[in-house]
Amino acid sequence: MENPLDFLLIQPIYLPLLSILLNLVLLLTLFGLWVYKKMEACENSDGFMNKRSTKMYDKLVVMCCVSLSVFYSVLSLLSCVRWHSDVWTLFDLLLAALTWGTISMYLRGLHDQKLPYLLRVWWVFYFLLSCYRLVVDFKKQELVSVHSVVSELVGICAGLFLCCSCLWKKGEGERTNLLEEPLLSSAESSESEASDEVTTPFSKAGFLSLVSFSWMSPLVTLGNEKIIDSNDVPQVDSSDRAENLFRVFRSKLEWDDGERRITTFKLVKALFLSVWRDILLSFLFAFVYTMSCYVAPYLMDNFVQYLNGQRQYSKYQGYVLVTIFFVAKLVECQTRRHWYFRAGKAGVGMKAVLVSMIYEKGLTLPCHSKQGHTSGEIINLMAVDADRLDAFTWFMHDPWILVLQVSLALWILYKSLGLGSIVTFPAFILVMLANYPFAKLEDKFQSNLMKSKDNRMKKTSEVLLNMRILKLQGWEMKFLSKILDLRHVEAGWLKRFVYNSAAMSSVLWTSPFFISATAFGACILLKIPLESGKILAALATFGILQNPVYKLPETISMFVQVKVSLGRIASFLCLDDLQKDVVERVTTSGSSEMALKVSNGSFSWDDSSPIPTLRDVSFEVSHGMNVAVCGTVGSGKSSLLSSILGEVPKISGTVKVFGSKAYVAQSPWIQSGKVEDNILFGKPMEREWYQRVLEACSLNKDLELLPFHDQTVIGERGINLSGGQKQRIQIARALYQNADIYLFDDPFSAVDAHTGSHLFKEVILGILKDKTVVYVTHQVEFLPEADLILVMKEGKITQAGKYNEILDSGTDLMELVGAHTDALATVDTYEQGCATSESTRNKEKEAPKLEKDSGKPRGQLVQQEEREKGKVGFTVYKKYMALAYGGAVIPVILLVEILFQVLNIGSNYWITWVTPVSKDVEPPVSGFTLILVYVVLTIASSLCILVRTLLVSMTGFKIATELFTQMHLRVFRASMSFFDVTPMGRILNRASTDQSVVDLRLPGLFAYVAVAFINILGIMGVMIQVAWQVLVIFIPVVAASAWYRQYYISAARELARLAGISRSPLVHHFSETLSGVTTIRSFDQEPRFLGDIMKLSDRLSRLSFHSGGATEWLCFRLELLSTIAFALSLVIVVAAPEGTVNPSFAGLAITYALNLNSLQSNLVWALCELESKMISVERMLQYIDIPSEPSLVIESTRPEKSWPSRGEITINNLQVRYGPHLPMVLHGLTCTFPGGLKTGIVGRTGSGKSTLIQTLFRIVEPTAGEIRIDGIDILTIGLHDLRSRLSIIPQDPTMFEGTVRSNLDPLEEYTDDQIWEALDKCQLGDEVRKKELKLDSPVSENGQNWSVGQRQLVCLGRVLLKRSKVLVLDEATASVDTATDNLIQETLRQHFTDCTVITIAHRISSVIDSDMVLLLDQGLIKEHDSPARLLEDKSSSFSKLVAEYTTSSRNPNSAEAVT
Repeated sequence: MENPLDFLLIQPIYLPLLSILLNLVLLLTLFGLWVYKKMEACENSDGFMNKRSTKMYDKLVVMCCVSLSVFYSVLSLLSCVRWHSDVWTLFDLLLAALTWGTISMYLRGLHDQKLPYLLRVWWVFYFLLSCYRLVVDFKKQELVSVHSVVSELVGICAGLFLCCSCLWKKGEGERTNLLEEPLLSSAESSESEASDEVTTPFSKAGFLSLVSFSWMSPLVTLGNEKIIDSNDVPQVDSSDRAENLFRVFRSKLEWDDGERRITTFKLVKALFLSVWRDILLSFLFAFVYTMSCYVAPYLMDNFVQYLNGQRQYSKYQGYVLVTIFFVAKLVECQTRRHWYFRAGKAGVGMKAVLVSMIYEKGLTLPCHSKQGHTSGEIINLMAVDADRLDAFTWFMHDPWILVLQVSLALWILYKSLGLGSIVTFPAFILVMLANYPFAKLEDKFQSNLMKSKDNRMKKTSEVLLNMRILKLQGWEMKFLSKILDLRHVEAGWLKRFVYNSAAMSSVLWTSPFFISATAFGACILLKIPLESGKILAALATFGILQNPVYKLPETISMFVQVKVSLGRIASFLCLDDLQKDVVERVTTSGSSEMALKVSNGSFSWDDSSPIPTLRDVSFEVSHGMNVAVCGTVGSGKSSLLSSILGEVPKISGTVKVFGSKAYVAQSPWIQSGKVEDNILFGKPMEREWYQRVLEACSLNKDLELLPFHDQTVIGERGINLSGGQKQRIQIARALYQNADIYLFDDPFSAVDAHTGSHLFKEVILGILKDKTVVYVTHQVEFLPEADLILVMKEGKITQAGKYNEILDSGTDLMELVGAHTDALATVDTYEQGCATSESTRNKEKEAPKLEKDSGKPRGQLVQQEEREKGKVGFTVYKKYMALAYGGAVIPVILLVEILFQVLNIGSNYWITWVTPVSKDVEPPVSGFTLILVYVVLTIASSLCILVRTLLVSMTGFKIATELFTQMHLRVFRASMSFFDVTPMGRILNRASTDQSVVDLRLPGLFAYVAVAFINILGIMGVMIQVAWQVLVIFIPVVAASAWYRQYYISAARELARLAGISRSPLVHHFSETLSGVTTIRSFDQEPRFLGDIMKLSDRLSRLSFHSGGATEWLCFRLELLSTIAFALSLVIVVAAPEGTVNPSFAGLAITYALNLNSLQSNLVWALCELESKMISVERMLQYIDIPSEPSLVIESTRPEKSWPSRGEITINNLQVRYGPHLPMVLHGLTCTFPGGLKTGIVGRTGSGKSTLIQTLFRIVEPTAGEIRIDGIDILTIGLHDLRSRLSIIPQDPTMFEGTVRSNLDPLEEYTDDQIWEALDKCQLGDEVRKKELKLDSPVSENGQNWSVGQRQLVCLGRVLLKRSKVLVLDEATASVDTATDNLIQETLRQHFTDCTVITIAHRISSVIDSDMVLLLDQGLIKEHDSPARLLEDKSSSFSKLVAEYTTSSRNPNSAEAVT
């Protein structure tokens, strides 16, 4: 038969002439370009100079060209000396050496410019010519010289490499502009600002750059030159930024009847319309991809018949088929990559929209709506649910694609198998029905899994927020057990979920075998002859169909997860907003005298409560008035201010506010960030006004002590500031706003008497003298200065008027004034007693003077989040796998997968071998035997799949559980300094996002990598067995793929790490905003904060976008290489002499090879994705390795149960600092607190009082010195033994979500009678009895449904239950009125008579009756003696403090005169 190649192939003698012609054309063109450049350089020689390129890829290209020049020089020398080749061959080799040498010189001078199209085209021609010469040499049945074959093989490999380099040079030129442009255009801008101005090259990329993803080359190249930082990653296009997407989303979101009622469907619709272009493009690409996949199966029978010698159309049919296969594969490669890219881009956009929407909703939620959704739950919506929608876009087209693929598959099967294919449809339906119960269960399990995750995150968030009090009380392990219990519930649903997924996966993985066995069995029953070509067409169809079928479990799981997540988000968005009609805002005019007006107002935090929180409230405030609000604990003072702010739901009445307002909360809310940023709070800097505000708030001296002054970064919740400093910064923030109306909620309680008087004079009576001020206060001494006093009791204003007017008109104010007078009388008694007695003062040995700052730079408290660099280490993988049974299961999983692959290939080999190529050939076995063996092999394969999926699920679940437990144990055992410097968002990010990755993503990824790798090895084995020559193609392709992956992974890894780190600020900002939402709303700062979250979201979006782009950049190149390898393999098979290749086995090899490109790219993608996701493990392992506190219990030194029996505390040379890079706080304290006596610790704000107490509880470990309690060094015993024997009422009163009982007795150690007794003692018994559920009355998150004063009384109740020998009161009565303070002091005197009581207080009346007083000043002991002795000496600091207090308490205006 005439060979079809005869027409296409020229005689070998003409090949050198063709090569010589091409080389001459290139040389002449390069010479012309060189001359032109020289002339151009002479014209433009005005100092222009290019920087020499040092890029790795440039060097490789130049080295390749130089190597080829040397190679052809050696060949020409050997041809002349030894081989005696003809003159044309010799001239061809010499010219090739000259050409490659010239190209290398040209490239050396090219620098960073783009490659000329001529070189790109010529390299493609060179590659094709080398392939062509190799085919001609093998096709001509002549003796071919070895050096010719070697020359052509070297040419193919070099040509392939150089063709790939064509895609690079353009991108590198773009990178030069990308990195230099912002620096040239804005030299004054900072690096980060310049980075933000750079938009992704994707937005301006040309067609070829878009098609080949070359716009990503600059970033990938940069990743190989340096470790990528966030500033190196360009910003997404303006149309893809959160602000624009959110605006579109809001315009498309439909509300029901004008109310905020959003259904899941409407949410999905609005999301789709906000990113519709990307979704539509991904739809079109997915459709074209699906159609192109089935070209090869449709033509498979024709190909096998051609190999069998049947030429139905023409003698060139084989090459036509190869061309069709190649083009179809190219289209498949292109469309799949752009489908995934566009879908990922849509996911990033939708996530940004949802984060913004959830955040905006959080800003508008009233407190009564938030009680149903805690901060932890809302953060979970953003961190997990919104993130899930990002991942969902990869799966959103799968349902209709599956329908389309099944339809195409049935059509091809009908063409191949006739009526036998009819049974495949009911078989497929049966498989789907078999999965229906699993899908239903998956929905249920996923919903419960998310609910349990919410509960866990809610508790975790609350515990992390209050970790200090937990450690002070020794409760952290109890609360850890609660979180572990919640995780146990979550793990129960997770276990059900993963095992259900494993069962569903097993059914679907076995479905192709079941359907194929059914189809072949039907053909045998119907006497339809089976031919290998038709069998292979069916197998190819099943092979392509199996990918979406295998993916179906994950698709179903993802659809279920997204359905649950969208439902949760929609229900959250449906919550009622803050009522906008509570407050009527009136724009002020110059003539307006009114500032506030409340008429017949009734307000209630709880809609269901029969008694409103505030009722019958009416008052008017004129412009410039000072209004004081006073009353006992729980009387409604804070609620009154909240109602003016519009925070409390209104039942009736009107509230009018004339002008802008500023608010200072009772509990300070400080943002993480610089002191300056906290004060400016979004307003531009006005230096003169700023300095005036600092002076009024007495902040200048504090700022001088901070390491970076007002540029010092404040830790989370103001951790590196004292309570007084936080309050004064909060006041400064309000003052700087220069508002019309100021609302102060007891701001002076957190500062000492002198500072309080100074603030009152400089702020209320000074800087705000012309402003309207409403202030809640427990300090009766500030009342006489008020223009109007509102006395509150049980939610009503019982008295209103000036001080002297209402003093005698009722009993409520008289009670407060009487309690204040009694407190002052106590102080006066001590002062008078001291004046008449004679005694000598016994001063402490003077402490060493504070050394001056050495001038060394001191680091910020909060450092940037730790980020590993370089590749994820092998130890991370090793530790991960060792968490499950020491890694013993991993080899078993691999063996089972290898066995499955052998059985799978064996079953296909069997059916291919026993079916004849054509009808004329008799089959070697009967149909029954054929199908019996095939079914046995497929059943064995199915069992392997079941075992593998179960083992993977079991191992993944075990690892996730161990990782969670170990990380949380180490976090809870970490020292308090870890929580001081670590924003809560970082820990929550690991507990939510990273834990979800470990729970659900990593096991599947590990399994897929193993499956894909073993599958590829199987395919290569089959192809090599058919035609070993394909090794020549596979080796360079595999090498190139490995090199590409290595080149890509540096950038991809860092992008994934940066994306992980960028989530933490997002979570942290979210958490911080929710805790300070009242303050944000009071300043009308919602738009600015929404803008901030959008900027943080854009930062994450740009990293995710470019990470996805880098993945597609790699996969496109790998699939292109695989497609070329596939086409060349087909050429080898087609070009092989007839009879040398078995048509059936060749068809089987090609059937397997159809999936090779997708498998190879998917494997490399999975490896890269695995490394990216392993960063979650790496981040969790970081927290497993954090240092722990000293042991909780040391058995060898455990104190007796009666310890401490006396309560004597001895401090010797105590030195303390909060961190190695922070200044010393306590400087060598030496003193003794006698057992059974009451010691008061006083001093200015920031003098070290709270630090001393923290050291006593070993929250902060001493740098030097020792503390002994009853002779036992507290450093030698366990932390729980120490903390459980001490009691404390902390400065910040804390309550946990739960019940009254669980808050008083978290360890469940006391009876109800004992709890009631403690409640009565702390004046809360009657309040709790009023509640319907009594001790089981609910307490919301952070005790928000209790006033701050009531929370403080609950803390008192805890210590009354505990009855420790040593009691510490750290500003314990700061948030209560004087009358309640007196009651608390009386309670303490009654029940702690024989205890050592250490009191830190700003009210001198709280410490004046102490047995001893310790006065601290800047970390040094200034005075330590009995109050009587210290008051004798009128020059003592304590005497001055008492004088300041008594004077300011009687008349705050005269406080300054006393100093």
